[in-house]
Amino acid sequence: MPTNQSLTNILDKAYENKPLKEIIEASPAALQGVSEKDAEALKQAFDIKTIKDLADNKFIRWAQALVTLAAQEK
Repeated sequence: MPTNQSLTNILDKAYENKPLKEIIEASPAALQGVSEKDAEALKQAFDIKTIKDLADNKFIRWAQALVTLAAQEK
């Protein structure tokens, strides 16, 4: 598991010492900078209920792939 220090800039304090398997099942609001209102909007728009759902979202994966491919263009 990453050290607590490495998670302090990623997670809200309440989640910093939790196991990663528990963190990925938490609401996206567990991520720093994502409010409960933001998490509710993600749920309504994309049925994203957990951090795992967010990471697995096809639109996010497509966007990441496009950014990676664009970086390889000449």
